[in-house]
Amino acid sequence: MTNQSQENDILLYVGSYASAEDGGIHLAALNKETGELRLIQSTSGIENPSFVIVNEEGTRLYSVAELEDGQVAAYEINQEDASLRELSREPTGGFAPCYVSYTPGPEGQLFVVNYMSAEVSSYNLDGNGAIKELASRVKHVGKGLREDRQEAAHAHSIVLDRSGKFAYVSDLGMDQIVIYRVEDGKLVTHREIKLPPGSGPRHFKIHSSGQWAYGINELNNTVTAYSIDEPRGDLGILQHISTIPEDFTAETTSAELAISPCGRYLYGSNRGHDSIVRYRIDQESGKLSDPQWVSSGGEGPRHFLIVPGGYLLAAHQYSDNLVSFRIDSETGIPRETGHELHLGKPVCTALAKPSQG
Repeated sequence: MTNQSQENDILLYVGSYASAEDGGIHLAALNKETGELRLIQSTSGIENPSFVIVNEEGTRLYSVAELEDGQVAAYEINQEDASLRELSREPTGGFAPCYVSYTPGPEGQLFVVNYMSAEVSSYNLDGNGAIKELASRVKHVGKGLREDRQEAAHAHSIVLDRSGKFAYVSDLGMDQIVIYRVEDGKLVTHREIKLPPGSGPRHFKIHSSGQWAYGINELNNTVTAYSIDEPRGDLGILQHISTIPEDFTAETTSAELAISPCGRYLYGSNRGHDSIVRYRIDQESGKLSDPQWVSSGGEGPRHFLIVPGGYLLAAHQYSDNLVSFRIDSETGIPRETGHELHLGKPVCTALAKPSQG
């Protein structure tokens, strides 16, 4: 086993809960022939890098530092060995940043949500991809049905549409998708989509067709299918469907969702049930059907990544492992490869080159 990249490798970064000294952003390799995983190197200097993204070109990585005094950092990715060099770091102005998105281009923007303080921020990027000044900050105010988890607003994710003109923020505390217009880099409230009380919307993805979007709801363990009008920045609710089997009654919370590159399948993860669920996406209506469950291979699958070429990687916060699956090309169902990588509290995964695979 080697700590160097090899020809059959697909490289990925893994964010984790870790001290700044321990090295919390890991560079790992997936063998695209076997599904084997191995650690190449780790980057220290940032505490709790719990959510990381990479730009389309594979030249910049952005990470939150999930702290009471939150931070967001930009890194240059070395094109020879994929090592990281910090370019800039800025305060998020909020408590517990947990998600970051960006819009590309010479005048790109970075967007961050702070979970505990329910603040959403936008930043300007310079021509080198470094984070510049704060462009705007908005704060959500509200609460939901559940006093234990929805005592206040809790912004959990922000997703830009394909044009970069609208941003969709899932607020777990308010049971809402809050839609913003992006005007000169600033976030301007556009409209709000209300979900059933106690849903707890967490993450959100837009289908490659631009016709539908999907949100996973942490507290009531459902996925909501939406019709999406991208030019108008609007959503219509099509369906709510459970992420867990009807006969499962123990405590569980859903976490991540992803759409297959072919657009025919949607996947979700369940913490407690410790599973990955696969749905079929109806190509006419966008509705979901035929849920099939497989064990995620660990405890607390907070995040997972679909790798183009047929792999799914599940990151487990509580069992400290990253597990690889091969996706069955006929059914879309993930099958364990028998390979895993042990890392401390892995909670986010991102391709080192999003176009690879």
